[in-house]
Order: sequence, then structure tokens, then C-alpha cells
Amino acid sequence: MIDAMHPCESLDDAQWLRRFPELEPLISSDALQARVMELGAQITRDYAEHPPLLVGVLKGSLVFLADLLRTIPLSVSYDFVAISSYGAETQSTGQVRLLKDLDSPIQNRHVLVVEDIYDTGLTLSYLLEQLQQREPLSLRVCTLLSKPTRHQVDIPIAYCGFEIPDRFVVGYGLDYAERYRNLPFIAVLNG
Repeated sequence: MIDAMHPCESLDDAQWLRRFPELEPLISSDALQARVMELGAQITRDYAEHPPLLVGVLKGSLVFLADLLRTIPLSVSYDFVAISSYGAETQSTGQVRLLKDLDSPIQNRHVLVVEDIYDTGLTLSYLLEQLQQREPLSLRVCTLLSKPTRHQVDIPIAYCGFEIPDRFVVGYGLDYAERYRNLPFIAVLNG
């Protein structure tokens, strides 16, 4: 039975999980928000003199980027790229496709790529190579999640939210076949 809810009320993690029994919680919404605030404070200190262009990697980083932006009290701007290597699979295919390019030039700008997850590193490595060719002043990475046991390419990460085990995760922007992106926490998708 679905809980009745007023449209303006928010659900806590336990209420969400009752609606999605196939999920196992990994990182709570409270832990996510606390870590995003910490990352925002660190980025603010590091870029105080040179506010960066934040480049969100769609679609997965959208929720993280939106929350992160609001914790950086600098004159930052943002843009998006869309890259695919998963499709409807739970493992990266290794084939990377650029689906949407930046709208703004990045030459002579400080660029901070905001990624949802550093898995194998193949997609992120491809993106960084493409962006480096455009001659930014600096190019760094902020990732919400990292799976160290899956890394095939070593990429320097300036800011990392959480290291997680090699499990397929959804929520807070991450999906499986376009589902679960709206969850306010990170969960393992079972079965």
C-alpha cells in the first residue's frame, strides 16, 4: 500500500525505501547533504580568487551539481556535457559517446568537472582528454562517488565525496534504465 502524502511533504529515507523494496541503503540523505556542504566549503577556499566553471556530466551529476552549486558562495558558472557508457546496463560498456557538448568556451578558464561516479575511469578519462585540448587554465575533478576496486584508469581527483564498494548504486541522480534518479539517498540495487 502506498503511503498517502500531502504534495508539499517530503519523505524520509525509510519511507522512500518502503516504496522500493529492491533497494538497500548505502549513503543516507543526511550524510550526502553534510558531505556536499564540506565539499562546497573546500571548493570555496580553493577557488576563492578564481571562481571556476563547473561542468556537470549529465544526467547523473545533475542533483549533486545543483546541491553543490548552492554551497559555493562565489561567482561560479556552470555548463553541461552528456556522455554515455552505460545505456541500460549495470556495467560500463567501455564505449564512450559524447551526446552533448559544452555551450561555452573553456579556454583560459578554471574548470571543475562535477561527476556522479568514478567507476572504471574510462568515461572520465575520455572527457578530460577532450576538455584539456581546449586549453583551460586548470582542469580538476569533483566526484560524488568513487569505486577504487573498479578503476582501470588512474585519474587525479581533487574532491571526492565517498569511496564505495563495487556494487551497482542508484539514487541522487544515478539511475538504472532512467529509474531511481529522484531518490534523495544512494542505494544498492539488488537483483
